[in-house]
Formats: sequence, structure tokens, C-alpha cells
Amino acid sequence: MHNPDRIYGTMTDQEGHAYKTIAIGSQVWMAENLQTSTYRNGDTIATNMTNTEWQNTTIGAWAYYGNSAVNVCPNGKLYNWYACVDARQLCPSGWHMPSDGEWTLLIDYLGGISVAGGKLKTVGTYDTSTGLWFSPNEGGDNSSGFSGVPGGARASIGQYNGLTQFGSWWTSSPSTSINAWRRSLDYFLLAAGRTDRNKNTGLSVR
Repeated sequence: MHNPDRIYGTMTDQEGHAYKTIAIGSQVWMAENLQTSTYRNGDTIATNMTNTEWQNTTIGAWAYYGNSAVNVCPNGKLYNWYACVDARQLCPSGWHMPSDGEWTLLIDYLGGISVAGGKLKTVGTYDTSTGLWFSPNEGGDNSSGFSGVPGGARASIGQYNGLTQFGSWWTSSPSTSINAWRRSLDYFLLAAGRTDRNKNTGLSVR
């Protein structure tokens, strides 16, 4: 999954899960999706919500894609935006949720929106058993070492979609009172996406 030509560091979250990290330009990013089920202070993050509970909550929550723990490796967990900005801190000590501006620095360093997507995605395709992305995984060479995977999402109404087709990551930046900015990678695009989503959507976290 990771780029054998890049040098990775490591970090550990509040539950003891270990992750690879990667320096890209002036920034250091997680090279795997977060999978903690507790905040930094040890408090449990809500989970096992029905679709109705998921779409109506205003507290932090997480879910396995498809409600199946099988999907946690290598996709991590899906978090709503409320978990990402909770004062108890979702990210481990020494780390923080990246802002939309910090994502922009990453994308610009990799050549801009039109080409950065390929540099961020892992290599190979699911249908040829060489990777995780649905074919053609346009431009996916993981030259950045970011190792972006297609973990899909849990929609704000509770349904799951996109596994093997897209990866989508929250930023800490709201766009409106009900939406926040996210960054995305798609199997059919070389570009990296920037759109907003309802805060009840479940997305990956780096």
C-alpha cells in the first residue's frame, strides 16, 4: 500500500494503534486513515447508530464502512464532522485535524488540483487484484507517499457508498452552518477534489 521508495515515520494514537507518517514538503501527514474509537482524553466516541440516529445527531460519531469491522483495515473508520472538531480532540497528542488551508498547501506542493490526485492515491486496481482502487485508478502512482485509499463514505442520511471508488477526508473548516469542506480522490480522476458535505456525513480522517 505504501511507497517503498519513500521514508516513513510512525505515530501512535490514544488507543495504541500505530500508523505510518510521511513528510510532504513542509508538512507531515498520516499515511494511513485514523481508526480510533476514543477521543484524546479517553472518552468513547458514539457509534452503532441507526440511519435515523446518524442523520439527526449533532454529537461526534464514527462507523465502520457497511457496519463491518472487516473494512477497518486498510480503510480506517468513518467520522462525522462533529467528532473531528470536538473539544476533546479526535487526533492523538501532537496531531490535529488539518484545515482546508493546510490541505491547499499539500495540493499546491504536489502541482495543484489538476494533477495532485494521482500523486496521492495508492497504486493498482481492485479488479486486477493489484490494489484497492476500482479501475482505472487514473494516474495513481503514490509518488507523494500519502497512500490515499478509497474508503468510501457514510452519507448524511446513513447509507454507505463509494468503497473502492473514492476516498474522502474531512477538513476542520466549515463552509456553512450545516456543511464543511472535504478533500477527495476518485478512481477515474487525476485531479484532487474540493467540495463541501453535510456535517453528518461520515468521512475518513488524516
